[in-house]
Amino acid sequence: MFYQVLSWTCALGGLAAVLYKLPALPRHRRDAAYIALCVYFLCSSLSFFVELDQVRDDIARFLHYPNITTFLCQALVVVLTAAQQVVLVHWSHGPGQAAAKARNRMLGYGLALAVLAVLFFFVNPPKRQGSAEVTVLLNLENPRYAAYFAFYLAVCAVGQVEAVRLSLRYARIAHRSWLRSGMWAVAVGGSLILVYCLIRYWQILAVSTGFVEPWSDLYWIAGSIGSLLQVFGWTVPSWGPKLSEAAQWCGHYRSYRRLRPLWWELYRANPGIALDAPPTRLHELVPGRDLEYRLYRRVIEIRDGQLALRPYMDPDSVGAEARRLGLSDTAPSYEALLLRSALTARAAGPPSPGSGGPESVTHAPDGDIDEEIAWLTRVADHFRVLTAGRDPAEAERARTGA
Repeated sequence: MFYQVLSWTCALGGLAAVLYKLPALPRHRRDAAYIALCVYFLCSSLSFFVELDQVRDDIARFLHYPNITTFLCQALVVVLTAAQQVVLVHWSHGPGQAAAKARNRMLGYGLALAVLAVLFFFVNPPKRQGSAEVTVLLNLENPRYAAYFAFYLAVCAVGQVEAVRLSLRYARIAHRSWLRSGMWAVAVGGSLILVYCLIRYWQILAVSTGFVEPWSDLYWIAGSIGSLLQVFGWTVPSWGPKLSEAAQWCGHYRSYRRLRPLWWELYRANPGIALDAPPTRLHELVPGRDLEYRLYRRVIEIRDGQLALRPYMDPDSVGAEARRLGLSDTAPSYEALLLRSALTARAAGPPSPGSGGPESVTHAPDGDIDEEIAWLTRVADHFRVLTAGRDPAEAERARTGA
């Protein structure tokens, strides 16, 4: 059961990958690496599809050849291995050198595929039939078929050794993080497929010497997961950055919402800080494509609101409460306390003499806009706690679990 689930996952994963890449194929019709990548995904999907229990017998009856799906699967693996080599040499070498290396690899794997076809159909066709998991093992008792299968494994192993070597080489020179991650996934997947080859060689030895067949499940688990990792590794440079953008958007949205209570109180005190009219409730909940702009405006307007409140800020009057609560004058909770005090003082009337001054405005640690956003969201969280009438020290302990 698990074998079929994993096989379906691999078949559908490869199909999803080729469908993802296919729409852009016309724009890349002169890009050998892109075409080879599409071939790789298609062959990866088909290599699992033809060996599914639900279709393999129907294919054999249609083609009038027992065990034909075994050869179809192996032929597809040889083709995808060659396609993988073409992609890697184009990515890791210059155009002229890559074309020559890719041509040599295609010729080599084409010759290997021709030899496999001759051996399978004319020299030693497999006789015994069974499920996809056991057909090869049933025929390994035949020494000539065992030699054929050992040759097939050698073709696969050579390709995966090259895949691991070249993907690790490209991972070291890639500048994009998702591309590096993808190449590492290809390398790990290739290593698992090499484990599959080693286990299969051990099975050939075990059957030929009369030992009990070892690791009946591990070989296809290693091979299937290795294939999935390689499909993941080849596709993640395309969709990974979109995932990062989505995560960044979610983080910005959360910060935008967390800043609102503080921004709203500052806006009510000084409407002039806002460049645009306050957003509607719907636009506040669903800011749309201009979220980043609105977040940056909110940060700027909060800082403008702080400056506007500077005449009402009195660190001395806040100091006693801060000391009681154990707050440092550089903590975001202290800044929230100072802002609440200033807003209360402004509502009470004109500023008292001696209030305000440069030292009455705190600042975020030196850094970029992301650090500024992180700082102000912490200030806003503490400000919300204060305006709700809770003890900020107690709230902070509850928030951090201390």
